[in-house]
Amino acid sequence: MHPETYQFIEEVRNTYNIDIEVFFANRDATEKLVKEKGLFSFYKNGHKECCDVRKVDPLKRALNTVDAWITGQRKDQSPGTRANVPVIQKDPTFGMGNLIKFNPLANWTSKQVWDYIRENNVPYNKLHEKGYVSIGCEPCTRPTLPGQHEREGRWWWEDATKKECGLHAGNVKK
Repeated sequence: MHPETYQFIEEVRNTYNIDIEVFFANRDATEKLVKEKGLFSFYKNGHKECCDVRKVDPLKRALNTVDAWITGQRKDQSPGTRANVPVIQKDPTFGMGNLIKFNPLANWTSKQVWDYIRENNVPYNKLHEKGYVSIGCEPCTRPTLPGQHEREGRWWWEDATKKECGLHAGNVKK
């Protein structure tokens, strides 16, 4: 992760005086992937395997203890994968079919989100000030240029219609 992401976690913790439980990638699975395929195999083989080890597995472990979770997905984020995101759904990816997934920003635009952040002094990741619109892991995220869609900064070497890491894999039509 970018250092700014870790700083953002601490800013949220301090601003709202809440405990935030952080889940990390399984060490053995990560070491196995790197040993077998190298540190940057995702550039050749696609991001799925790396994201599974570093993002999806930790989220699975976190979601095993809850009945519902909240995301920040919006329909306008990715026309290829998020255009039909509902506000409330049964999670098709996690929770054995019983987990409820809330997407309260599904019908908001990026402008509405930023207006709310500014009007209510909500903390945000400082990478946004450096041109990052959609933020993920450090090697797979870069700033976007004016006029580019926000998800173009993610996995820029891959097909633009399949830009999901696995956390919202249910959005991708098979």
